[in-house]
Amino acid sequence: MNINFINLQGQYQKYKQEIDKEIHEVLDTSVYIGGNKVTKLEENLANFSGSKHAIACSSGTDALLLALMALDIKSGDEVITTPFTFIATAEMIAFVGAKPVFVDIDEKTYNIDASKIEEKITSNTKAIMPVSLFGQVANMDEINRIAKKHNLKVIEDAAQSFGAEYKNKKSCNLSDIATTSFFPAKPLGCYGDGGAIFTNDDEIASKIRIFLNHGQSKRYIHSHIGINGRLDSIQAGVLNAKLKYYNEEIEKRQSIANRYNNSLKNIITPFVEKNHLSVWAQYCIRVKDREAMLEKCAKKNIPTGVYYPVPLHLQEVFKYLNYKEGDFPVTEKVSKDIMALPMSAFLTEEEQDYIIKAINE
Repeated sequence: MNINFINLQGQYQKYKQEIDKEIHEVLDTSVYIGGNKVTKLEENLANFSGSKHAIACSSGTDALLLALMALDIKSGDEVITTPFTFIATAEMIAFVGAKPVFVDIDEKTYNIDASKIEEKITSNTKAIMPVSLFGQVANMDEINRIAKKHNLKVIEDAAQSFGAEYKNKKSCNLSDIATTSFFPAKPLGCYGDGGAIFTNDDEIASKIRIFLNHGQSKRYIHSHIGINGRLDSIQAGVLNAKLKYYNEEIEKRQSIANRYNNSLKNIITPFVEKNHLSVWAQYCIRVKDREAMLEKCAKKNIPTGVYYPVPLHLQEVFKYLNYKEGDFPVTEKVSKDIMALPMSAFLTEEEQDYIIKAINE
């Protein structure tokens, strides 16, 4: 059996006519940057999330950078985040000259442990950047409460959770700023790099639009130092085509995750908090001997992934922060036994039966 870790080709074939139409409309008009496709996407994203402003940009990483720039995070500042995520989160904090300050994770959800945040706040702390990992929103009520108490801003890194829900409210509409990624493998992905920033603050939105276009307030009039962070029109068209079916895909992901949960034995399956809806960006299990399980899966042609084998505080690039092994025991424990199984809305029942049988054996 030939199983895809994420079945992008199956998705494309289902929506091929509409995706191709969107792409050819861009080719026919030759409006490759900005234009109606991007404007329409931003309207669609804002409507979907419930956020006042949705600003499309060039990648999820640039979305994080733009959010930090809009809050004027700079050298000498500190931003609290998690060590158990993709490097882009802490990388962008460091990129603007600020210091990433790590807080250990909750062992059930793998999201930042909100109960440990307050002890890491100093006079230099300017923001908290929780990651809504694997498709499940972090504990945003408690994080927002702490931020308000200490006059801090909150940036939700929702690169993996666009479409997720927290107490009947959408991810990307739960904090001062949120960012997401449309990398092809994300639950909602384009066919290259892409991202978006969300906010209900008019001033922040205005700053982001200036920063993502070379600091340009009017054509050839530059009020700030910015970046080239624009989303191209073809990617916007692809996302517009896919977004129409996204709720349906989320429902399919729920069904597949539930089947995994009910059928897999003798392993730790994912935990989703009450009043949360995950979009299952990854379906991650934990096993006693991960290397043996990965090898067995490979022999049965089951693709797997490991998110994340080396926590950020132990990465060479962050040696200067002087963290050491043992500083974040939950993160380190989880990083040693976690692995991801195939997950997409286009995973067939036959494929899932095969995967479940193989894992249980």
